[in-house]
Amino acid sequence: MKVILLQDVKSLGKQGEIVNVNDGYARNFILPKKLGLEANAKNLNDLKLQKANEEKKAKELLEAAQELAKELETKEVIVGMKCGEGGKAFGSVSSKEIATAAKAQCDLDLDKKKIQLPEAIKALGVYEVPVKLHPKVTAKLKVKVTPE
Repeated sequence: MKVILLQDVKSLGKQGEIVNVNDGYARNFILPKKLGLEANAKNLNDLKLQKANEEKKAKELLEAAQELAKELETKEVIVGMKCGEGGKAFGSVSSKEIATAAKAQCDLDLDKKKIQLPEAIKALGVYEVPVKLHPKVTAKLKVKVTPE
């Protein structure tokens, strides 16, 4: 019997796959526990429509991330850092401070986890910080560190 899986089933397949199983296994385990549906014409058509809808949403998310990346490339965020005599900096600038400054200055909602600092910023200057907006889209945000 062919079955469309509604959830991942260990050693059988992942959600959305069409698998061929024994009739008894389908009747006694998969169908009663709502792990799958019988692969008839209606259910196959529903699966096809659902996959098309998911692809459309994924494409829209990718396009939105690309637009945000273009916007980020033009922005500059200024972060203040405490400095001692001779321009020696105290501490470092974290991704949380960069996200807060981006929200305040440019009205951009960036998640601190998406800001990927290769190493802590411990000196004054201008840095290009990568921001991962989507698995396929990474933008560069210009961060200017100035004395407070």
